[in-house]
Amino acid sequence: MGYLNNSVVTVDAILTKKGRELLARGDGSFKITQFALSDDEIDYTLYNPSHPSGSAFYGEAIENMPVLEAFPDETQIMKYKLTTLPRGTAKLPILNVGYSSISLKQGASLAITPETLNYLGATNVFETGGYQATIADARLFGAFSATGIATAEAQRLNSTTTLGTNVSKTVIGTTLNLRATTVNTLFGSRTTLQTTLTVIGRDSGARVSIPVTITKTN
Repeated sequence: MGYLNNSVVTVDAILTKKGRELLARGDGSFKITQFALSDDEIDYTLYNPSHPSGSAFYGEAIENMPVLEAFPDETQIMKYKLTTLPRGTAKLPILNVGYSSISLKQGASLAITPETLNYLGATNVFETGGYQATIADARLFGAFSATGIATAEAQRLNSTTTLGTNVSKTVIGTTLNLRATTVNTLFGSRTTLQTTLTVIGRDSGARVSIPVTITKTN
């Protein structure tokens, strides 16, 4: 990872593996139709309304922070996307997945249907774009999938398998399906394994992370 000089306006654009594949075709299939903005590198706790030099310097520390260089791992960057909400919005959308934590025994299955609260004036609503869910360690699951969204991006992510040291997995859908592993060797001398499930609303930008525990039974 590197840092960019933030004394000038800089656009640092790189292509993902899929982007490079489309560009290499040379048939015009590489077209940027959507983009997202985020503020991953901003620490808002540094905003100082008590700065002795006045209001022009309240955000001085934030403005002087280094800007992260772009890199193509979508599970590690663009975590805090900027969103556009209707004028007059009084409450930020929040996600409800029905659990503050998840505990599963070996081989047990669980279906999760996220809801977005305080979104578009509704008490509970499903987002049109669905939800992006990332499990930090897919080795703990015999299956981790999502259904309900049929876009090309969703189908690509949902069919991706983990390789080598890349143990995280991301899926897109409106219903998430988890089945705990039945492999005993993963546990070693332990009786439980832990990981984290992160769910993001693809329209609202709301996100939630919850701990997941798998308990050995065999």
